[in-house]
Amino acid sequence: MDVILGPVMRLLHMVIELYVWIVVVGIVLNWLVAFNVVNTSNRFVYMVGDFTHRLTEPLLGRIRRVIPNMGNFDISPVVLIFGLILLKDLLSSVATKFGG
Repeated sequence: MDVILGPVMRLLHMVIELYVWIVVVGIVLNWLVAFNVVNTSNRFVYMVGDFTHRLTEPLLGRIRRVIPNMGNFDISPVVLIFGLILLKDLLSSVATKFGG
């Protein structure tokens, strides 16, 4: 079981870590655009912003529907990152229990 479960758990950990970094890049890019540090008329900035928005918005939109509106302060990325960390720890516990 260790031969299969170990690599699968490592792959899932890497995918979760990559998704967390995509969320962080999306947050930072939104801040840079909001403070006029970068401009979305730049093709590269637009493509990165669109990519991060398309990947993160399905989960962030669901979280925003559940948590209360706090005005201009959006805590949904923080909730998503905490949830992903919790999922990663849960996967580690399952892998340890079953010998991965």
